[in-house]
This record gives sequence, structure tokens and C-alpha cells, in this order.
Amino acid sequence: MIFESTGKAVKRHGGVQREFARLVKDDPRFDVELRAFLPRAYNLKALADYETGPGSHVSPETARQAIQTAHRFLACVADLIPPNGPAPPSQETPKT
Repeated sequence: MIFESTGKAVKRHGGVQREFARLVKDDPRFDVELRAFLPRAYNLKALADYETGPGSHVSPETARQAIQTAHRFLACVADLIPPNGPAPPSQETPKT
């Protein structure tokens, strides 16, 4: 969605989160839960991948909720992207 909207490829997680937040800031199709999804999902990933100790557990219910929100998130984003990508720029041949 970021690339289709801006033509830019964002390379870092933080950049993706910031740019996505900027793009959907006032879009009524993205409720508060969907706007917060990317940072929340990244935090769950980091917790599952890197944390140890008693607070490092991701409960099945938390995972289930994240998956359900991910489905809504993807469906919403998919609706915003043209099915065949953006229209290519016009390549008119100069008349001689």
C-alpha cells in the first residue's frame, strides 16, 4: 500500500509503521484498532522472538486476536490497492 500510494519502498519496520500511520491518519476505513495493528503486531513478534522470562509468553487468545485483526487489516489494505497495480505512466511516442 505504501509503495502503491507513494512510489517509495520503505526498508525499516519503524519507517513502515510511520508511513502507514501517515497514509491512513484520516481514512475512515481504518478504525483505531487497524491503525494500531502494525506496531502492536511487531511488539508481539519481538516478544515471541527475543524475550525470555515470565513476561515473554504470548497467550493463545492474544495470538488469535492478532490473527483476526490481521485478516481485517489485510482485507482493508487489499481494497485500497488496484487489482493490477497502478496504471503505468503514459508512454506517448513523440510525433515526428
